[in-house]
This record gives sequence, structure tokens and C-alpha cells, in this order.
Amino acid sequence: MNPANKVLTGRRILVVEDEMLNLMMIEGMLEDLGCKSVTAAATVEAAVALIGSQSFDAAVLDVNLNRIHSYPVADALIARGTPFLFSTGYGEHGIDEGYRDRPVLTKPIQFEKLVEIVKRLLPG
Repeated sequence: MNPANKVLTGRRILVVEDEMLNLMMIEGMLEDLGCKSVTAAATVEAAVALIGSQSFDAAVLDVNLNRIHSYPVADALIARGTPFLFSTGYGEHGIDEGYRDRPVLTKPIQFEKLVEIVKRLLPG
């Protein structure tokens, strides 16, 4: 691992993902980037509760959580001023129009693309 890629050193990241293998992969990538902590939620309700009770530097949101869109989670993050990205297997066209200004990480997730987006979300 290139030390220059430790772009998340000391950061707290929320990952909203309902597929365990995807969650484990994302957690591993975030840890490789130096995350202080990665907190996971598998449902909209759990994610919104976490956002209400904890502080996060950024979040990764799966768009489709067991056929339920994660847009209420996105709205909660927007209200708190927390940057986030969407992860989806559907590409940018799978994002509702009102959220298309947010970065999209297409599944299967590529580490280099994650680094690129995170650097834009959390400069410095």
C-alpha cells in the first residue's frame, strides 16, 4: 500500500450496505485507506438512527437495500452536511434525478476509483 493513499487516516465512515460480501470488501478498502472506524448499517432505519446519534466524516450508500432505496439516508446526511457517495450495480443511470450530483461508485467496486472519489469528497 502506498502511504500516499492513506487518505482516510483518522476518519469515521458510515457504510450502508445490505450484502455482506460487498460490505466486507468496502470495509477492507476503507481500512487500507487508513480509516479510524467503519460503521455499518444494512437498513435505512438503522442508518438514519446512526446518523442521528453519531458523527461521520463521510458515507458510502448502496442505492438499493433489499429493494428499498437509500435516499432517506442521503437526505439525513445532506441535512448534517456529511459528504457521501452512492454505490450501485446500475451505474449513474440508477440514481434518481435529484441525487445525480453525488458521486457514484459502480459495482464491482474498484479500489482506484474509490480512492479517486474519496479524495474529491474529503480533500486534504
